[in-house]
This record gives sequence, structure tokens and C-alpha cells, in this order.
Amino acid sequence: MNSEFAAAIAIGVTGAASAAAIAMTGTAAVGALSEKPEIFGKTILYIAFAEAIAIYGLLVALMILMK
Repeated sequence: MNSEFAAAIAIGVTGAASAAAIAMTGTAAVGALSEKPEIFGKTILYIAFAEAIAIYGLLVALMILMK
């Protein structure tokens, strides 16, 4: 039972952190794109890095459950 709880915490915390990071970077990216449309690639990259936080949390949760 403890490993399931640890996996849930891993997904929950990283999911919340990823959502907050995407919200902040996405808002800033839209504002920056309205002034300089040529920086689209850079802004997508920043948002992808924020999404990677959730993916790492999922991987950690899977590793906890496989143990």
C-alpha cells in the first residue's frame, strides 16, 4: 500500500508543478508572440520543458510500482 501512495504522490506533485509551469510559460509565450511572432520555436521549447516535468513524474511512479 505504501508504494501505491508514493506513486500517487509522485504523479500528483509533478502534475501540479507541470501545470503551474505550463500556465506561466504559456501566458508569457502568448504575450511575447503577439509582439515578435518569429520566436515561436523558442516558446514551444520552453513549454515542452515544462511538460517534461510531468513525464519524469510518471516515470518515477512507474519505477516505484515496478519495484
